[in-house]
Amino acid sequence: AIPSSCRLVVLRTGIVLAADGGALGKMLPIFRAGFGGPIGSGRQWMSWIQRSDYCSIIAEALSNGSYSGTYNATAPNPATMAMFCQALGRALGRPSLLPVPGPLLQLLLGDGAAVVLEGQKVLPERLQQQGFNFCYPDLAAALAAATSPSQR
Repeated sequence: AIPSSCRLVVLRTGIVLAADGGALGKMLPIFRAGFGGPIGSGRQWMSWIQRSDYCSIIAEALSNGSYSGTYNATAPNPATMAMFCQALGRALGRPSLLPVPGPLLQLLLGDGAAVVLEGQKVLPERLQQQGFNFCYPDLAAALAAATSPSQR
């Protein structure tokens, strides 16, 4: 039980877009080499969030007493894996044609592959109801920020 004087905030996090780690960090070398493409079927949903937005949500949850309970820490515009890979290829100026088979992804991401291969479509409804302002609600801008030279 939580004491009445405490607030509990639980963040259910989507795939965090940052070049220096996680799924995107492992995908970047493949895409930069021109070998990236749809992962698995490409039809699975991917709920993502740009790292700076994620950090802003944490800061807001710590400082704003109206935050309480569970929140989906995802951008408001999830994408299918095919859309995500196409946007990543565009952000890097590389083709995104070669499909990445599930077993290869399992080798690269280990347990994290299940999230990418199965997918989830999650929306940040409670964050939006509280008026949280996303800096990167759009996938193209989020990927451009995550893959810019200053983020490497």
